[in-house]
Amino acid sequence: MVILTTLLTPLAILASFTITERVKPYMILFLLLETGMLGVFMALDLLLFFVFWEIGLVPMYFLITQWGGKNRNYAALKFILYTMAGSLGLLLAIQMIGVVAGTYDYSGLLSVWPTLQNDVPSLFGMSTATVKTIAFWAFVVAFAIKVPVWPFHTWLPDAHTEAPTAGSMILAGVLLKLGAYGFLRLVLPLFPDEALMFAGGLALLATLAIVFGAWGAYGQDDFKRLVAYSSINHMGFVVLGIAAAAAAKGTQDSYLAINGAVLQMFNHGLYSAGMFFLVGVIYDRAHTRDLNAFGGLWALLPVYGTILVFTSMASLGLPGLNGFISEFLIVRGAWPVMTLATAVSMIGLFFTGAYTLKALYKVLHGPLNKHWAGHLPEMNTRELVVIAPLMVLILLIGIWPAWIIEMINRAVMMWF
Repeated sequence: MVILTTLLTPLAILASFTITERVKPYMILFLLLETGMLGVFMALDLLLFFVFWEIGLVPMYFLITQWGGKNRNYAALKFILYTMAGSLGLLLAIQMIGVVAGTYDYSGLLSVWPTLQNDVPSLFGMSTATVKTIAFWAFVVAFAIKVPVWPFHTWLPDAHTEAPTAGSMILAGVLLKLGAYGFLRLVLPLFPDEALMFAGGLALLATLAIVFGAWGAYGQDDFKRLVAYSSINHMGFVVLGIAAAAAAKGTQDSYLAINGAVLQMFNHGLYSAGMFFLVGVIYDRAHTRDLNAFGGLWALLPVYGTILVFTSMASLGLPGLNGFISEFLIVRGAWPVMTLATAVSMIGLFFTGAYTLKALYKVLHGPLNKHWAGHLPEMNTRELVVIAPLMVLILLIGIWPAWIIEMINRAVMMWF
């Protein structure tokens, strides 16, 4: 996640060359945003984790309100209210854990927290078991909102649609991963019994996110909103892998699922950032995101069309590109553990192909819309520099995933 953050942030800044007003505060907000994201991934103290968690919210709020679309104030307010609502419970849960366990240090908690006697009154007359249950649910709600899973997902399409292109790249590429990271780093190690007990419920929410996210994407005529709903669909697979890992902890299936979940977090960061950037490229030229207003643009923009197809196929999960590897690992690991949820999720996988092909057809294929002839210039060098590293990694992981899976597996084996 640190590699992903430090890769996408400079690319997002390079994609911001259309920002010509208030450039200095724009860059300051991006610096604060990167600080918050990296802090979450590297913090080993729960209070510091929360501080960085909150630091990441404020810059994104102002990026949307100051450089967003026409409904930016509504989208930014919805984003901050949803995420702050989850953050309040997260803060209280962290404080409860610190008081009961006597430490906020992550390594110390791993050795102290699971061994606490559950029937001993520890806080306001509540038993340790009650405190653990309250903290567990506070963590789950906060991280579920951030992922987001159904039914906490409604802030995401609005925030994506109104955010500037670079903001959408970071929001999809990194910020959504904070919730999944919270599940992996805090919920599963600190609450293994509760996670096992409610793994089926988490799998249900993941399945609903996969299916409803795909259906929602298929129903969109706004290109950017379609890609935003696709993020709900793809992140649902991450949550499904986490649920399977919680249900079958210590087995080969759990390691397959959790490796796939972490790899899917990284892969989704690559192709979702690429898709949002490509939507921004066509919007900068046409000043519309209405899919019905395009048509036949591959004849005018062959380079853009080729890159869009390549990135879309990674999002679709085409074998040979990175999206296939991670989703296959998740499905392979989850199938023996949660067969029904995995089978139902395939409905979402089917509609992933449907909405991807719908977008490609409406933008690139069909009769050429004569309105755009001579008005849409091809991608320039700076835009190619932004998308090229993402394309290289998408192809590299698709053909040779061993190098990154080995890195992920070492961390997984250490903590799980």
